[in-house]
Amino acid sequence: MRKDRESKQTLRKQTAIQMRPKAQAERKVQANRPKAQAKAKFAQNVWKGILQLLFPLRCPVCDRIVVPAGEKICLECMGKPRLLTPPWCMKCGKKLAQEGEFCADCRSKKHAFDRGRALYAYDSVAGSIYRFKYGGRREYADFFGEQMAEYLGNFIRSTQPDALIPIPLHRKRMAVRGYNQAQLLAEAVGSRLGVPVCPDFLVRVKNTAPLKYENPKERQNNLKKAFNIARNDVKLKRVVVVDDIYTTGSTMDEAAGTLKEAGVKEVCFIALASGTNV
Repeated sequence: MRKDRESKQTLRKQTAIQMRPKAQAERKVQANRPKAQAKAKFAQNVWKGILQLLFPLRCPVCDRIVVPAGEKICLECMGKPRLLTPPWCMKCGKKLAQEGEFCADCRSKKHAFDRGRALYAYDSVAGSIYRFKYGGRREYADFFGEQMAEYLGNFIRSTQPDALIPIPLHRKRMAVRGYNQAQLLAEAVGSRLGVPVCPDFLVRVKNTAPLKYENPKERQNNLKKAFNIARNDVKLKRVVVVDDIYTTGSTMDEAAGTLKEAGVKEVCFIALASGTNV
């Protein structure tokens, strides 16, 4: 018995001795981890600084090189985009001219989406959105997405979405433009709020004509059967659809209807801007 106890004690001592270098190595790794993270962050900041020197950011409002350097918008331009403040429509989020629950559009029309919100009044960012969509200014998405996450974040979280779904472009328009501005916004918002983005869940199968010169009835007819579901293997119950502009709701209604036909129970939306006669 005594020999057994002695042999066990010897074995434990040998095991402890063998484990000691490993434990020391682990402690060393843990001690060096903050230093490694600091070095990585420093290198990232240096690389970011080099990129800003080579490719300086453009202000999303005035389109000049951002002053001061390192910011996402010129300080003198910060107050120019007008945030949509209450009272707003409880359905679509449009600014109300007077106290009430719903705008005239939502009182007269039944929408397929559940509710939505927009960030800016369209007329205050019309030029910015035009350059963002058609002028190759995809870098605007970082600032706009940051603002959407900050000011619309509580609304998004209140819907408890399974995913953000950007309004898709038709493949022909995507080939010409090179990017989908709604997807860039969705990714910028999703990364800040920790919400997954599913850019390939909803697809545009109809290359619709530009909607800005059409009346609400023409928009509705133009958008019929415009979307389809591409990911039947993904099951979503609650989603937030993301787009750059909300006007009559025709695009959102068609997208929401398609999503609900595929089994989505609740479809809300966020938009960069909202307005009339857009």
